[in-house]
Amino acid sequence: MDIKERAGFTSKFGVIAAAAGSAVGLGNIWRFPYVAGENGGGAFLLIYLLFILAIGVPVMLSEFTIGRKAQRNTLGAFRKLAPRSGWSIIGVMGIIAAFVILAFYSTIAGWTLEYIVKAVSNSFQGKNTDILFENFKSQTFFPLLWQFIFMILTATIVFMGVQKGIERYTKILMPLLLLLIIAMCIRSLTLEGSMEGVKFLFNPDFSKITFNVILEALGQAAFSLSIGMGALITYGSYIQKDNHLPNTAIQVATADTVIAVLAGVMIFPAVFALGMDPQSGPGLVFEVLPKLFMQMPMGYLFSILFFVLLAVAALTSTVSLLEVVVAYFSEELNMSRTKATIISTSMIWFFGIFATLSFSSLKDFTLFDLTIFDSLDYVSANILLPLGALLIVIFLGWKFGKRQTYLETTNEQSIPFKLFRVFFFIVKFIAPIAIVFIFLNSLGLFRFLQS
Repeated sequence: MDIKERAGFTSKFGVIAAAAGSAVGLGNIWRFPYVAGENGGGAFLLIYLLFILAIGVPVMLSEFTIGRKAQRNTLGAFRKLAPRSGWSIIGVMGIIAAFVILAFYSTIAGWTLEYIVKAVSNSFQGKNTDILFENFKSQTFFPLLWQFIFMILTATIVFMGVQKGIERYTKILMPLLLLLIIAMCIRSLTLEGSMEGVKFLFNPDFSKITFNVILEALGQAAFSLSIGMGALITYGSYIQKDNHLPNTAIQVATADTVIAVLAGVMIFPAVFALGMDPQSGPGLVFEVLPKLFMQMPMGYLFSILFFVLLAVAALTSTVSLLEVVVAYFSEELNMSRTKATIISTSMIWFFGIFATLSFSSLKDFTLFDLTIFDSLDYVSANILLPLGALLIVIFLGWKFGKRQTYLETTNEQSIPFKLFRVFFFIVKFIAPIAIVFIFLNSLGLFRFLQS
């Protein structure tokens, strides 16, 4: 495909909306609150914010730089920047990561559609929401149906292209997501006793800080920003040359972090006001919050808003994941976008079926004592993402080099990047060490230090 014919984002807001949409997802609204809850609230939040600024933004900027310089998909980028070398393995890992993540992520995304229906039909009222959730997951037909519908929604946006699909719809979906979450925050903060939740989130108890809390915050910062999965390189390749990459990376990271913090403001005040446990773990969204909505004034309305919010957040992420695979098929295998979208969606949905059925007919079939869903989750989160991120910063810092990085991040020196030396030092020396710690922790090698 000729570079001149290659589509790109048409506006700076489009860039920020799309890239922030890639980062903002279930990781912010589903994962961040329960991880923060399990790790001390305010103390975790403070460390998380430091890692976003010190590690997350430099690694995100590294991916944008590689993508925009190459103007190619995640595999094509490394083939172009380091031809006839082994560095293309990074691109391969990014495509595999996006494929694997979307295969199981679409399962959870499908659950959000089921819960919109349950919220609209007031199905939580008078029910044991723990049992309700388990009964739904263990079914075959409806979880597969919702997963299929979510994949079709995702494919429809990607099929329409970078400008008419991804950019246009993320410019609608991201402001909608922000409005929904602000409405939920206002409602949560008006509940009697909600200030205890605010204190839990924003009043750090430094006695809660352990080595494990630090590592969890570092891992969540990387997970939250979609680092290492090829999406930021792919989206970076659509960024026009007149956009200042450092500012874009900071703005995207800021948008992502604001959504994560607002998710905490939305959930913790309500959890404390109604006497629930902030350390409820992964079941917080689908098991605990429906109980909360049943006890809240106007809970029916806000349960609908919340699960619509969750679905919108999931959609902005699934679009970016599918685009990684579609861009590869389209550019490296010379397929039309239509054909690439159909083939990519079909393949991912096929593997996603097995992830969804992990909770029903295939729940007794395990790989390394994990269900297929958990296996896909484990391999992507604990191996592919940290290893991909590690190789990306090593590539930029040690192979691509300081001079080329400076020229790309400063638009051939037309825009100053005053903190470039700090950025490059982090990328070359600090970020690799930090990511190695994430990698080792995800493999459980630091459990002896947890306290």
